[in-house]
Amino acid sequence: MGKVMEEISGEIVEFIRGQRVFFVATAPLGGGGHVNVSPKGLDCLRILGGKRVAYADLTGSGNETSAHVSENGRITLMFCGFEERPMIVRIYGRGRVVLRGEGEWGELAGLFPEHVGLRQIIVVEVSRVGTSCGFGVPVMKFVGERGLMEEWARKKGEEGLEEYRREKNGRSIDGLGARVE
Repeated sequence: MGKVMEEISGEIVEFIRGQRVFFVATAPLGGGGHVNVSPKGLDCLRILGGKRVAYADLTGSGNETSAHVSENGRITLMFCGFEERPMIVRIYGRGRVVLRGEGEWGELAGLFPEHVGLRQIIVVEVSRVGTSCGFGVPVMKFVGERGLMEEWARKKGEEGLEEYRREKNGRSIDGLGARVE
């Protein structure tokens, strides 16, 4: 049976640390806006305490999470047990964006492997943790990380990435402003 907790602890910490992928869901306040769900991998999540997590967000084709959490803070992270015992963990909370040059950047960025395309860090203040059985989740085996994102970012270079972010990451698909460097 599912459980609801106020923080991440014990076996939930270990379960999360064992997952190679997780999903981030956000949405704008407006009823006509799009709900966004993004998969994340590449060892980009850190549990900072029972009530706080952060993940390194790499440059991508959109920047919906930044736009949504900047507007309303709502965010959900979901982890599925694909390889071991079936389980789903959802972390609900309030997210915020930390960019280069901001006070927390150095401390937070140092927690993650170096990624050429690191765009921002999303910090989540946890308000609820829920588990469910995961019996309907398929069993899958991890084969390896894809190197394509790092390769793409290296080819762009730092200046190319900054230009790309300004051109492609400044607005959500619904027209909300997203924080960029």
